[in-house]
Amino acid sequence: MNAPLLDVAGLSVDFATYGRQARVLDGVSLQVRAGQHAALVGETGCGKSVTLRAIMGILKSPPASIAAGSIGFDGADLLTMPARQRDALKGTAMSMVFQDPMTALNPVFTIGDQLATIIKYADRRMGVRRDKQGRKQRVIEVLDQVRMPDPERIFGAYPIMLSGGMRQRVLIAMALLNEPRLLIADEPGTALDVTTQAEILALLNDLVAARSLALLMITHNLGVVREMADYVYVMYAGTIVEHGPTEALFERPSHPYTQALIECVPKLSGTSTFKGIDGTIPDYVDPPVGCRFRPRCPHRHDACFERPPNVTVGANHVAACWLRQPAEEVA
Repeated sequence: MNAPLLDVAGLSVDFATYGRQARVLDGVSLQVRAGQHAALVGETGCGKSVTLRAIMGILKSPPASIAAGSIGFDGADLLTMPARQRDALKGTAMSMVFQDPMTALNPVFTIGDQLATIIKYADRRMGVRRDKQGRKQRVIEVLDQVRMPDPERIFGAYPIMLSGGMRQRVLIAMALLNEPRLLIADEPGTALDVTTQAEILALLNDLVAARSLALLMITHNLGVVREMADYVYVMYAGTIVEHGPTEALFERPSHPYTQALIECVPKLSGTSTFKGIDGTIPDYVDPPVGCRFRPRCPHRHDACFERPPNVTVGANHVAACWLRQPAEEVA
C-alpha cells in the first residue's frame, strides 16, 4: 500500500478562553492517500473544521495552539518545517474549498481579480514567471473546467452578480487554480438548495476523480458521504471514535455514536421516524473523563471512565469503544 499523502498523528489543539484551556482536539489521527476520497463526519461543534484549519495552517493563534502531535504531508512534518516553506504549500500542493460561498469572496473585487491574484502570489512563491494575460487565461480555463457559463463574462463580474451555486463553482475553481495534490472541502454546498448542492457535489466529485486528487471532505450529511467517500472518519468532541471503509462502516457501525448518527437519518420508506441523540456536545474546558461520548451513550458502564482503546473490528475498520472485543489493539 502506498504511503499516505496526508498523515495526521496524535493531533491535540487547545483554545485559550477566559484564562482557561479548552482541549478542542484530543489526539486526532487520520490518513489520506493519493487518489483516496476520505470524509470526516460528526455533529456541529465536534472539531471537524478545526482539524482542517490545523492541517492548512490557518488556525488563529492565539487563541488556538497546537499542544501535541504531527501533521505529515508527503513525508514532511508541517508543524516543524519553516513557516515560509509551509506557506508555499498553501493553495499550491494543498488547497481548500471553504464552506460558505456567500461570504468567502471579497465583494469589492471582481472574480477575475481575486483568482488572478492567487495565481500571481503562487507563481512568485514557486518562481514561475507569468504575465497578466497568462494569469487571465489560466483563470478562464479553470472557470470553464468548473462548467461556469461564459467564463469571459464571469472574469469581470463581482460576487454579488452571481448566484450561490455560481459562487460555489468559483470557490472550487479557486482551489484548483494551482493544481493541488490534496483538496480539502469544508461542507461544500451546505448553504445551497438541495438541487444546486447535488450539482456542485457531482461536479466536485468529477473534478477530483479526473485529476486523481486526494480529497478530505467534512460534512454532516451521511448521504453525501456514501456517494463521495471511500473511507470515513467519525469524530466526536475532538476525538476519532471510529474509522473504516465507507461500506463497512455503514453496514457494520461499531461505535454507539456512529450507530446513533446513522439512526438520525430519516427513512424514505416512511415506516419509522428518525431518532435523535440525547444530550449535547460536552464542555471542552471540562470534558468527561475517559470516553467523551460516555454521558450520552446508552451502553455506558464503569470501564468507560477510562479512555477506550482503538480496536480492529474488520479490515481497515477500527472503533474506539470498550464494547468491542479487544482482540487486536492498534495505534
